[in-house]
Amino acid sequence: MTTAAGPARYVELTVDAGEEAAEALTNFLWEQGAVGVVEEAQPGTPARLRAFFPSTAHSGALAARVEAYLEGLCALGLPAGARARLAPVTDTDWAAAWREHFRPLAVGRELLVAPPWDTPAVTGRVVLVIEPGRAFGTGHHGTTAGCLELLEALVAGGPPARALDLGTGSGILAIAAARLGIATVLACDSDPDAVAAAAANATRNGVGERVRVILADAATLAAEPAPLVLANLLAAAHRALAGCYARLVGPGGVLVLGGLLDGEADVVASTLADHGFRREAARSLEGWTSLALRHAALHPRA
Repeated sequence: MTTAAGPARYVELTVDAGEEAAEALTNFLWEQGAVGVVEEAQPGTPARLRAFFPSTAHSGALAARVEAYLEGLCALGLPAGARARLAPVTDTDWAAAWREHFRPLAVGRELLVAPPWDTPAVTGRVVLVIEPGRAFGTGHHGTTAGCLELLEALVAGGPPARALDLGTGSGILAIAAARLGIATVLACDSDPDAVAAAAANATRNGVGERVRVILADAATLAAEPAPLVLANLLAAAHRALAGCYARLVGPGGVLVLGGLLDGEADVVASTLADHGFRREAARSLEGWTSLALRHAALHPRA
């Protein structure tokens, strides 16, 4: 798939959906690996979802999965378009799409997430300036906002000295941790684009010396246990990484998990309980749950 500017690195999938189907479809698109989803709505017309995916040879299979999901929504009586439309996307198109839809957003009691081109000059909040780019994590998705709210509450009683951010994406959680008082944060991602975006965003927020971003897989990360570990991934990844979390979260430390559909939270919490984690808090936003779990010593079950 090519454009006049050369090979397209991303594809845009466009689909129409009624108001009731839009939320379910948005969640499904994130689960399929979207790196960005925006919703366009005009009075009297169905919502139009635009989702961006890395361009691969399997883009046609992606469209087929989305169309099968649309058929399922229609069978449930939720109106949705019958076809998913795919088109190549240039980096310029990607940036323009985000600039059109990404606006400052207040999160929790203290935080405000804003793009570089629309940053308020004066605010009583801690401002996180995030260039959306191609990496996941802008605070506008329920799972990221939920993690930010839990992080904010956890540091209110005094921030820990160190934190790890696994699968950092745009770096938003690592940057928020540093801006909220955590002295050093090690952030990792297996995607070079995400590592570059996170490092740039950390510098943009004045915490480049405190947030170290490295190219690494969470499953094989060699790091000392930390009192706080952040991981905004998907449910399957959390279950697979449960043993790694037990190694990376220090005794008595806290693990903050995002990327869970509401119906998945109890299953993931149960899996983590088998590795010594006790559920302490949760946030549910827009159909997504974020969890805070305390790492405690395992006790034999009766």
